[in-house]
Amino acid sequence: MVVPLVQALVLTVIFARITGVLQKDFGAYVLAGVLGWTYFSQSVQSAATSIVDGAALTDKVWFPRAILPTVPLLSNLPGLLATMTFLVVALPLLGGSISVRLLLLPAGVLLLILFTWALALVLSALHVYFRDVRYLLQAALLMWFYITPVVYPQRMVGKFSALLDLNPLTGIVALLRLATVGATDWVLPVTISAVSTLVLIAIGIEVHRRHDRLFVDLL
Repeated sequence: MVVPLVQALVLTVIFARITGVLQKDFGAYVLAGVLGWTYFSQSVQSAATSIVDGAALTDKVWFPRAILPTVPLLSNLPGLLATMTFLVVALPLLGGSISVRLLLLPAGVLLLILFTWALALVLSALHVYFRDVRYLLQAALLMWFYITPVVYPQRMVGKFSALLDLNPLTGIVALLRLATVGATDWVLPVTISAVSTLVLIAIGIEVHRRHDRLFVDLL
């Protein structure tokens, strides 16, 4: 819990000065984005290599390899729920307020988990065939953080704002913020995130269905 909270505190101070954002709930605004991003990045990095990392286990007994990339998501879930609870409790102290929109928070958390799981299924299967996926993902996450409006308002990028809507994480972060501090222009990015998640789930399930028994020969 401490890592994302400290990270959010630092980013709030730094980006408030850099961007000049003066809104009173900027702390809650940043924290909602950072908590979602932290769960995503930590989980997907562990899950992407899980099948290869679990080679010693899969050699001994057969089981659906899709379980392996699911485990990191479940192990990080208590931390996510605890930090989200902290966010809700701390909203009044961070300039926000407790309101009925918090009922949308479970939907945002669920969409975050499903997207992370879907991407983990695809990447974990790819990593069996292409071992450079680990390093490509690390590089991609560095870039992905900055093209996701985690610590800055999307409107600040001006004409490029519409391009950020194509990023599935933009809609997830927007939904988390809608539930906690309120947000505008969330319909399109959330729709893109939901559709992207469904497509990735379908691809991930099909890839594992076709290749599950072949993984052990490549480990």
